[in-house]
Amino acid sequence: MKNLFKIAFLATGLFVATQSHAQSTVNKDAKAVGHKTSEIAAKGKAAVVDKKYKGKTGPKGQTIYIDKYSHYYYVNSKGHKYYCKKSELKDR
Repeated sequence: MKNLFKIAFLATGLFVATQSHAQSTVNKDAKAVGHKTSEIAAKGKAAVVDKKYKGKTGPKGQTIYIDKYSHYYYVNSKGHKYYCKKSELKDR
């Protein structure tokens, strides 16, 4: 009888550990999908609303946009806008 309880307890522990690992994997994947969706939406909006600066790129080769206030910015991989000075831009 004691062995039956030990086996049941071990099986329950393994089940709980497996479920928590699967949950963390799903959370990680969901976060990555959310970041990519945000990036695509922000770049799409920037391409429609703002002008592209064709002669320059960002610090790591990003596309530079000019907003209605003549500020320069690029969109990072999480969909956030990063404003930069004209002196920080690189030639293509």
